[in-house]
Amino acid sequence: MTITRSDVRQAAARIAPFVRRTPVVVLAGAPLGLPHDVVVKLEQLQHSGSFKARGAFNTLLSADVPATGVIAASGGNHGAAVAYAAQRLGHRATIFVPAAAPAAKLERIRRYGADVVAVGRDYAEAHRASVEEETRTGALRVHAYDQPEVVAGQGTVAHELSEQAPDLDTVLIAVGGGGLIAGCASWYTDSLRVVGVEPERAPTLHAARAAGHPVDVEVGGRAADALGARRLGSIAAEVADRYVDDGVLVPDDAIREAQRLLWEELRVLAEPGGATALAALLSGAHVAAAGDRVGVVVCGANLDPASWSVLPETGV
Repeated sequence: MTITRSDVRQAAARIAPFVRRTPVVVLAGAPLGLPHDVVVKLEQLQHSGSFKARGAFNTLLSADVPATGVIAASGGNHGAAVAYAAQRLGHRATIFVPAAAPAAKLERIRRYGADVVAVGRDYAEAHRASVEEETRTGALRVHAYDQPEVVAGQGTVAHELSEQAPDLDTVLIAVGGGGLIAGCASWYTDSLRVVGVEPERAPTLHAARAAGHPVDVEVGGRAADALGARRLGSIAAEVADRYVDDGVLVPDDAIREAQRLLWEELRVLAEPGGATALAALLSGAHVAAAGDRVGVVVCGANLDPASWSVLPETGV
């Protein structure tokens, strides 16, 4: 399924009244041990706490939503985004989540008025249950990452960033199911270098490239609640083959360090998935070419600060 620049541009116009234009800041390289600064897109400031609101709004605004409302499966962030968009637009929402989904994310989903159904061990099991309910009720499905309207909506992150930082050479983007990187790469096409960053314990893009097609992977680790899809989406696989230049893996320790540095240097709270792209630079998984201007998308912040073990002030 091809997502075009026109699809992304139309999505940007469609969702503009409902989403935030999130800011861009420059993070000095020296405190990170890097020879270059980093342009950081603060997408964790988006409504519902992640970039996912963009795809949710684009999907709901592109369809006739039935009286039975909308339905989604999510590890947390997508569910919160769909619930938020549905509330803003006056629709019912039912969100299926894994039984072990973080409490902070479930609280946010419920706060937006959605019904929450906890089922299964992971996103894949919650997704299967949501499809059964969708078939029974006729509700509108909003897939977490493998739906054209969702992907085009996520691509508006890059549409916006290309206006805010038009001279970037490389953009680092976290990968779970691949909706964000598919949308962003569909916008950038060959105009710059797009690098996918995955946790070592959730390597959907890495495994798909090794096999030549999406395959199931075992999922675990620090960022699994946000980047814990078992398999790369089919749209992301197609887009990655054409426009994603590289894919790198990062360990949990580097993700934790990225979270700490975002807090120390920018006072930015980022969940593990949200900090994963920056971890590629800290770990050396991606080394920028001399003179490259590098951008990083911080894509989510749905966590409970009181339980965040890398906040130095907490002493935990």
